[in-house]
Amino acid sequence: MNVLQAALYRWCYSGGLKRLQTQSVILGEVSEMMEERQVDSQNTVVEDQDTWHELAITDPVDKPHLVHKESEDQEALLLNGAKHPEHRPLLVSFALEEFEFPSSVCLEEMPLFPQWHLPLKLMAILMALTFLYTFTRDVLQPFVSQSRSDFYKIPILVMNKTLPWTAISLLALVYLPGLLAALLQLHRGTKYSSFPGWLERWMSMRKQLGLLAFFLAALHAIYSLCYPMRRSYRYKLLNWAYQQVQQNQEDSWVADDVWRMEIYVSLGIMGLGLLALLAISSLPSISDALNWREFTWMQRSLGYAALVLCTAHALVYGWRKWVEPKHYVWYTPPSFILASLLPATVLLVKAVLLLPCLDRRLGQICRGWESPRPPRGRGVTEKDSL
Repeated sequence: MNVLQAALYRWCYSGGLKRLQTQSVILGEVSEMMEERQVDSQNTVVEDQDTWHELAITDPVDKPHLVHKESEDQEALLLNGAKHPEHRPLLVSFALEEFEFPSSVCLEEMPLFPQWHLPLKLMAILMALTFLYTFTRDVLQPFVSQSRSDFYKIPILVMNKTLPWTAISLLALVYLPGLLAALLQLHRGTKYSSFPGWLERWMSMRKQLGLLAFFLAALHAIYSLCYPMRRSYRYKLLNWAYQQVQQNQEDSWVADDVWRMEIYVSLGIMGLGLLALLAISSLPSISDALNWREFTWMQRSLGYAALVLCTAHALVYGWRKWVEPKHYVWYTPPSFILASLLPATVLLVKAVLLLPCLDRRLGQICRGWESPRPPRGRGVTEKDSL
């Protein structure tokens, strides 16, 4: 029995020693890869757009040196240490215990979703502003002016105006940095000059903004489906029926309201469907199955189509309210007008960039063309101009 135990201990010791040696070799290779990646990321300009991958919702003027696509094997070997929190944790073929990590790695101090911090803060700020505006118009104004308590509107009605306003604003913010980048490239006449840091960071978080926009739009659809379930809606329905009997009105059909609701509900459903396709295509398993042309077509064409449908959904919802003075409470415009300003501006700028003269020049710049510029140190003389 003692001989068997000694053999077993010897076998376990030798296996554990080999495992530790394998881990030390892997960690050494990872550290060298991280140092090489840091040096390359500072000096390398990626010119092949087929190697790009980061943004779920992209624009035709994406900067080819902004984000570099790495293989899954390289991403699996990135060590998320305390000195480099943006790197991913080590993934090897066998499990590592907490005590087996290097001393520089602290699992409790690893950041939680670091790429989502700024998009979530932006969404929270937009939701707070839109909620306060809607609350002031729909709840506070009747209470102050008419002594009417409409605080029951806060959980459903006020929130259901806040959600779509924030969602369409986030969706517009997905495409706005691409348009700014296009204008900057047209001004510089080249694609090889770097963007400002704030613009690069904005473009790198478009995937998160698009997914948050889809999430809020889905919540808006669920809230809208709950309208007939509310007790307040049932009481109002009984009041409308009683008023119709009192007025001896046999038919309460209003064709204008019927068409308005049919159209804007249909536009909202189609817009939500396109946003769902965009969200699904951002999954790594789906995006890796698409080539670069298919991926950019989906994110570019379907994305702008979704923005158009959502903007039309908001405008048709307002219908004629934007010209009726009674809807301007406390001299403030209805919420659908403010919600449509940013996406309408984005679509207008996009339409301008689609003009043949500008679109042709942008295509040349994306293919590597650079506008000729005079040499530094001397001005353009009359001979040079000729």
